[in-house]
Amino acid sequence: MSFSDRWQQIKTGFERPFWVANITEIFERLSYYAAFASLPRYLHEGLKLSVVQSTTLAGLFGGAVWILAPFGGTTADRLGFRRALSLAYLILSGSYFLLGSFNAPWLGPLRNNMPLVVLATIILILPAFGIALVKPSVVGTTARASKENVRSIGYSIYYTMVNIGGAAGPLVASWVHERMNVENVFRVAALSVFAMFFIVLIFFKEPRSANDSPTASVGQAIKNFGTVISDFRFMLFLVIFSGYWIVYWQEFIILPLYVHNYISPTADTEGMLSTGPIMVIALTVAVSLLTQKMRAFRAVALGTLVSSLAWIFLIVHPSVIMAYATLVGIALGEIILSPRYYEYVSRLAPPGQQGTYLGFAFLPIGIGSIFGGTFGGSLVHYFGEVQHQPERVWWVLTATGVLTAILLWIYDRTLTPKATAAEALP
Repeated sequence: MSFSDRWQQIKTGFERPFWVANITEIFERLSYYAAFASLPRYLHEGLKLSVVQSTTLAGLFGGAVWILAPFGGTTADRLGFRRALSLAYLILSGSYFLLGSFNAPWLGPLRNNMPLVVLATIILILPAFGIALVKPSVVGTTARASKENVRSIGYSIYYTMVNIGGAAGPLVASWVHERMNVENVFRVAALSVFAMFFIVLIFFKEPRSANDSPTASVGQAIKNFGTVISDFRFMLFLVIFSGYWIVYWQEFIILPLYVHNYISPTADTEGMLSTGPIMVIALTVAVSLLTQKMRAFRAVALGTLVSSLAWIFLIVHPSVIMAYATLVGIALGEIILSPRYYEYVSRLAPPGQQGTYLGFAFLPIGIGSIFGGTFGGSLVHYFGEVQHQPERVWWVLTATGVLTAILLWIYDRTLTPKATAAEALP
């Protein structure tokens, strides 16, 4: 097929809701990653919370949305994507505004009558309810508002939009923080998603498809959840794979604190976090071509190992340049494993259960962030504040990631279903 023919397919293959939903996804991700890039230092330096408290709360912020992912899809299906997106962006705008208003006088009565950690926990959970609605709504719209011949391109566009937002968020946070108080990072995030609320109301029309299957009843949804939970091998795989995300999320949770406190207090700890998404945008196609003949599970284990070994750069020579090198290595591992991970999970799912299984596939991301917050903060506190040997943090993280890769290899050799392994062979 010629380029002009393909371009014509793209121009005519997507309905307007596809473009509206995916453009709003850029700004949702921009807001999320702008907030996440500034959050650990804001909690520690701005709110005077301890390192462990700050990282625990940052991990909660990063992880709660993924824990709610299996439920967000069901809610979005019942509300309809237009209502779900509108509600989501309204929740997000209020949540980010509250996050930047901890020290505002009008919040004083509540702040003075409640422990700060409790108030912060409540506010940091709120964005998860919005994001858990955005994800299935945008992906669902991509499916419904794309013609069959360009649907795969539609998902590629969605993935690109996510990474554009992921790359832009830390850069926006860096620009705002350099010129204003850090609280304004969260206010800009709130303004960004608030604008998307109006974009959805004005331009988004509920997509419909003649091929849509009926929404599952509550009873059927519970039955589907029970099927997944009772699948011991699958649940064990998710638990093991959570180790990858415990290590991965430290680039957002403790790396900014480490670089600021132990390497350079003037380093742009927010802007550097755009490195990973930029690498994903630049290298995904090339890496996918290089690894396309590799078994899906083997790619997952290899990506885990590559990301884990990336922390060695900070062991060899703690510096800002090596922090960037670490982020490049982590991104390379992510590129290797991410597409193949969802391919592997989709192969595990029984007929008619792909949606439920893929919803649970997000759980390791949430588990990794929630447990990774306390884990990473405890490492920085012990090795940095108590032992005064902060570089040992990266030894422990590297060992955790390598252990995860070894456990995945053992799982593959002993518990991977034979049918799945055979299907994954080139």
